[in-house]
Amino acid sequence: MATPQPARFAQQGLTLVETMTVLVVMSLAVGTALPGLSSMRQKAELSGAAAQVETDVQFARSQALALNRTVQLTLREANGSTCYIVHTGPAADCSCSGSAPGTAACAGDSELLRAMSFGPQAQVQVRSASKSVTFDPVRGTVTPTATLRVEGRDGRAIHEIVNVLGRVRSCTPNGRVVDERRC
Repeated sequence: MATPQPARFAQQGLTLVETMTVLVVMSLAVGTALPGLSSMRQKAELSGAAAQVETDVQFARSQALALNRTVQLTLREANGSTCYIVHTGPAADCSCSGSAPGTAACAGDSELLRAMSFGPQAQVQVRSASKSVTFDPVRGTVTPTATLRVEGRDGRAIHEIVNVLGRVRSCTPNGRVVDERRC
């Protein structure tokens, strides 16, 4: 005859030690991934702003030709904020301090076509040595040629280089932006 075996009970659920082990492993995984996610987000914001600048340079050039009027892209800096304005008329007629914060306005016969603003807390800023770039409606040329620098808080930058024909070339000066050509 067979001797009876003691009944085995199936374990249900997890013990406290197993649960704590899983939580520790998950915490380490999330803690390791967070800096990488932040870096990816900053790169995405930098690339997005650079693409917007390039698009707006092409927009300014096309508006000069379409309207048969001189169009300007004017950059302004104040109190840690930067902005650029695409407009007709003299550069002095337009500013980023419109009636509401973060808006732009033009005076006189100048017409505001597009404005982009980056506040003091923004992850990116747009700067240039050329404070205004003029697009000629007859020749489709740009005066002066310019390098528009899209700079991130983390030190990475993408330069949008505008040549005399209004074409834009993107590059990164320090090679820190992956997938961008080095300047």
